[in-house]
Formats: sequence, structure tokens, C-alpha cells
Amino acid sequence: MFSVTSSKMRAIDANCAYIGLSPVQLMENAGAAIAREIISKISSGKVLFVAGRGNNGGDTFVAARHLAMNENYEVRLILLGNSSRIRTEESRQNFSLLSYSGLTELKEIADSKELEKYAGWKDSDIIVDGVLGSGIKGAPREPESTAIDLINSSNSYIISVDSPSGYDLDGEEVVKSVVADITITFHRMKTGLEIPGSEKYAGQVIVAPIGVCKDAEEYVGMGDLMSLVHRNRDSHKGNSGRVLIIGGGAYYGAPALATMAALRTGADIVTVAVPENVADIVASFSPNLIVIPLEGDRLNPSNIPVLKNLIETHNVAVIGPGLGREKETLDTVEQLLPLCRKAVVDADALFGLKLPLESEGKFILTPHSAEFSRLSGSEIPKELDSKKDVVSSFASEKDVTLVLKGKTDIISNGSVTRLNRTGNAGMTVGGTGDVLTGITGALFAVNDAMDAASCAVFISGAAGDLAFEEKGNGLLATDIIARITDVILGVL
Repeated sequence: MFSVTSSKMRAIDANCAYIGLSPVQLMENAGAAIAREIISKISSGKVLFVAGRGNNGGDTFVAARHLAMNENYEVRLILLGNSSRIRTEESRQNFSLLSYSGLTELKEIADSKELEKYAGWKDSDIIVDGVLGSGIKGAPREPESTAIDLINSSNSYIISVDSPSGYDLDGEEVVKSVVADITITFHRMKTGLEIPGSEKYAGQVIVAPIGVCKDAEEYVGMGDLMSLVHRNRDSHKGNSGRVLIIGGGAYYGAPALATMAALRTGADIVTVAVPENVADIVASFSPNLIVIPLEGDRLNPSNIPVLKNLIETHNVAVIGPGLGREKETLDTVEQLLPLCRKAVVDADALFGLKLPLESEGKFILTPHSAEFSRLSGSEIPKELDSKKDVVSSFASEKDVTLVLKGKTDIISNGSVTRLNRTGNAGMTVGGTGDVLTGITGALFAVNDAMDAASCAVFISGAAGDLAFEEKGNGLLATDIIARITDVILGVL
């Protein structure tokens, strides 16, 4: 079983909600797993649950309710703080049920001094730590800090929920943490619970299944967008990505569409470098475009010095939209790619591409099925699982991240493979691939290749679905660009 980071687990939880599995269902399953573990440890006794106001607390509320059904246990629960400040709806719902659940004792304690006076710390057989979740960084505040001290100084057997409170699941320095006998973590092992020294805080780690849907992990969803780098208030021009689009000559609409899509996705600066014969036409699409004319009417080797400088001053290069397939153009692409730290390669730039590239750069390729057949030199299987295997093997062998566009998009870097089901038949209209290319470039400027590629196909398809609701089969590529922000704002 592979492990996941805390941010990946939050994305999986959100993807579950996106496809219809409610958070309250997952919380119910998590709490039931905790109660089962307690029953396996002692057949009767006193159990004290210490709960925070987040979802870890919610899991704890459920566990206390389940355990209280068994008359062999004396069940007490302390909520750290006021119930009016519980942070999530599902946690509030489960806390409200506790007053009907026959607990021996239910207290709300916000003051650290009052917490220290509580008598139950010394006579509990088991203390369940549901104080803090994985999203908490740095030193715990009060009353949580005092609660951690009191849990650790008790003589009780300690069970931590998902992770020991105060322990950082992403491997950052631990300031103060519960020292647990066992930690019950949910769905998958967390990477932070595998690092050397983690057992000092986590004790024995048990992975409890909670009914996560398979597709919430395999298919890209709204939750994946949560882990993308987002612009913050302290950002300066360029911090959210500088994208260079290299295209045009044979066509002018493709590079313009890619550029507008990159801007709508949130890139700060998008420069489009096109041959001089189409530069003015591309510039006429919008005053927001920064257009660099290149000598000649097709991309050619004389353009390399100018493009080399531009590549060095941008985070990512997007190469391909509207280039054409003249030999000197393809030769120029071959010389440009090794200069890129990051590049998205699409459309005509894929024609005749020699892989693997002799470069330390990171590359995303976005072929449709015919382009991929040409790249791989073989027919693509029709069955999805076989197709996934082919894409994964190709990505691994050629050291690229590959997006195979289709009814179900397949995204793979050779070690991880994801699927995407957003999009519709109306998106067979010309220009939609260029929109995807621009979105991918904007995301790749500030994210890693797999996150950028996976989220780009989701955003492109979801924006297309919104446009299709309004335009039907008459939708245009520009209609998709207009709905990009609606998708992205849905997760902010």
C-alpha cells in the first residue's frame, strides 16, 4: 500500500464529496474504526476522549457515540473550547448527537487552568487524542497545548486519531506532540508516519479503511485543484508564473487561444513568440497579449538566439500551437527543447519528436490518439486498463509526463497514473487542444508536472462542460476560456 501526503489525503476527501460521498459518511466510518480499536484493546473500562474543534474532533465524537452503546465502558468526552466554534458542519452535527448518546460525561473546556483541574486525566484506562488534525503547523495554542501535556503525563494508554496532535505529517519540525501508543490513520498510510523517528510520537500505526471511493483517488477531481499553488496577497508580478508560448506561422488562432487560456488560468505574464507574418494578427486578439515577432514566416533556426533569452526569463515554454511541420521548424524545435527547464509540447511540435530528450528539463506532452500512435510507433489498445499500461510505460521509458487526450484522458509520469472524465462531445471543435495547452503551461509554471497536467485536463474539461450547458454543440474554444475562472474559483 502506497502512502499519501496530508494534502493529497485532503484532496481525496474533497474528491469523494465531488462525486457524492459526503464527508459525514467518511467521518462516521472513521469514528466506528476508532471504537472498534478501543474494544479490541480492553473489554471494559474508562475511556476519555479529548476532542478539538476540527474534523479530528468530529471523528472522536463519532467514536464516543459508538462506544457509549456498550455498557461495559464509561465514556467521557472533553471538547477543547466552545461548541459554537466547531469548524465544520459534519463535526457540529456529530457533536449535537452526543447529548442523546448516553455518555457518562460531556464537557466543554476552553480555559487551560480548568483543564488542569479536571480529575479524569489520572483514572482513564484509555485516552483518545482527537485534539489537532494534520493541517496544524507550528506550536500548538491554548488550550490545545495544555491538553497535549496532560495527555502525555497521564498513565493511560493513548490512541491518536489520524496523527498524534502536534505532529507534522509533512515532516516539518515537531514543536510539541502527543506521544501515542497507537495511531489510527485513515484510508492510507501517511508519508509523515513513515519517516525515521516518527514512531517516537505515533507508536504503532494502524491504517483503517473508511470507504473511500476508488474513483476519488484515480480520477482527477475538484479536490486536486486545492493542492495547486494559488496567488496570495503578498505576490508580486511574475510570482504566479511567466509563460512563453512559441507557435504560429502556419496558423495564428492556435497560439492566441493558448495565450488567452494561460492568462485566464492565472499566469502573471504570458509572452507569445510567433513569426512576423502573423504577429500583428495575434496581437489584435487582445491588448493583454505580449507579442514578440520572430524573423521569417515560420519558426526557423535564426530565431533561436531570441528564443533562448526568452526561455531563460520564463518559468515554462509552451511549444507547438500552430507551428506547421516544415523541416526547418521541426529542426528548430529539436534545438529549443534542451534549453527548457520546463516545457509543454503539443500539436505540430510532437511531429517527429525524438525521445527521450537529452535534457535535464521536465516535459509534459499532450498528444491525441493519432499523435501518440505516431510517437510510440504502435496502435493504442481500446481497453482502458491496457491503454493506461501503455501510457505509463511510455512515460517511464521516455522520462516525460504524458497526457493522452480522449473521452477519458490518461495522465501519467510513469510512476503515477490518473484519469479524467470531464469534457464532452462539443469539445471536438477546433482550438480546444490549444486551450488545454495554455492551461497546462500556466499551471506548470508554478506546480510540478503531474499536478499541472492532471489539473489542466480537469479544468479544461469542466470549463467545457459549463460552456456546453449554455452553447451546446455550438460552443467555441473561446467559450471554454471564458469559463476557466468559474472552475478554479469553485475551490478557492
